[in-house]
Amino acid sequence: MEKVIAGATINVNEEGYLTDFSQWNKQIGTDLAQEANITMTPRHWEVIDYLQSEFKKEVPLSIRKIGKSGVVDIKEFYQLFPMAPLKTASKIAGIPKPVSCI
Repeated sequence: MEKVIAGATINVNEEGYLTDFSQWNKQIGTDLAQEANITMTPRHWEVIDYLQSEFKKEVPLSIRKIGKSGVVDIKEFYQLFPMAPLKTASKIAGIPKPVSCI
């Protein structure tokens, strides 16, 4: 499925997650965040950078793992991404929905 966002055509699955990470850029991430009613701050980007680096290392992500990452604790993660934090943050990061998410 194709979607136009930030002036670019990207490929997404039926849930709106990018299917090709190479299409992601910060403007696309910003626009995806706006769709989720999130205004990105430097702190949000730190978490997104962490998620992307773990994805590139093929490390499975979970709320628990993020809470133990030293990057962000679980309480702050929920404050930054209030609705379904891991799913929302993954979508903004341009990575697939984590297996741990329903």
